Amino acid sequence: MPNSAIFNRRSFLGFTAAVSALALAGCAGENAATDAPGKDGGASTLTIDFATYNPLSLVIKKKGWLETTLAPKNVTVKWLQSAGSNKANEALRAGAIDVGSTAGSAALLARTNGSPIKTISLYSQPEWAALVTSKGSAITSVADLKGKSVAATKGTDPYFFLVQALEEAGLSTKDVTVENLQHADGRAALANGSVDAWAGLDPIMATAEQEGATLFYRNLDFNTYGFLNATESFLKSKPELAQTVVDAYEKARVWAAANPEETAQILADAAGLKPEVATTVILERSNLDVSGVPGEKQRAVLAKIGPTFVELGDVKTQADVDTALATLLDDSFALKANPDSIKES
Repeated sequence: MPNSAIFNRRSFLGFTAAVSALALAGCAGENAATDAPGKDGGASTLTIDFATYNPLSLVIKKKGWLETTLAPKNVTVKWLQSAGSNKANEALRAGAIDVGSTAGSAALLARTNGSPIKTISLYSQPEWAALVTSKGSAITSVADLKGKSVAATKGTDPYFFLVQALEEAGLSTKDVTVENLQHADGRAALANGSVDAWAGLDPIMATAEQEGATLFYRNLDFNTYGFLNATESFLKSKPELAQTVVDAYEKARVWAAANPEETAQILADAAGLKPEVATTVILERSNLDVSGVPGEKQRAVLAKIGPTFVELGDVKTQADVDTALATLLDDSFALKANPDSIKES
């Protein structure tokens, strides 16, 4: 069970989950004009994701802060929805977005496999993943999963949560049948009996729990941080825009900590959740009391997960993981974060 220190009024978010049928939607691939914003009157476009597992993105989008701040610089803001870390990484690699939100484990895996991304800020330390089974199931421990089927979205924190939980119990993915399903589909598979368990992700998981599902294994330490990532080409060509995004996230962090109830309502509206479910996610399964600056603590967490990539065959060598980890985090933008630079509409 998570440390009770997480459940305080300063805690709030980093939480979780790609919800129901929330897939990549919107204006995919519209990475417009290459002129720097404000230079010679040239127009520019910032394409950024929002996700229900990243409440800060929902706050920023709802408040219109980026649009208000960037309009005088002739910059258009376009939003693209991510249904999970794997989808955000796909969009980043394809150039469909400039900035996207993922779990730390997913960001490291993507960079290890050649995706040119950098982590420029942290948006939370969530407890967004756990192992879930149906009400009345005979499964009460990780050891009970041996020989069972488990739904999980590969390349995301819930999947790596499952891998770590199995290892702790003396098992591996070879001892279970992993059904690779997107988060919402995993929940549906559990509900209709197609699988025995599900590596869940909030806020979908919180809704399932309210409807009777059981979170039979939780471990905060097996959840990685929420990483805000940007493509290297974007950071090189438009560093001012990247700084504005990080500034907006810092403003949202401060605002959300001061307004947890309204933050929960924004999440409820965006994800179609009952208010009490959104409140649980924001107040009980998230921690906003973390610095936005990526650093050694996050690097240490990822160093524990990295070898798993090799063991599972997701990457070729540990050297590839080490190189990616050494080059993933870029703290230069978060260290200069200035929430006061962001204008309100």
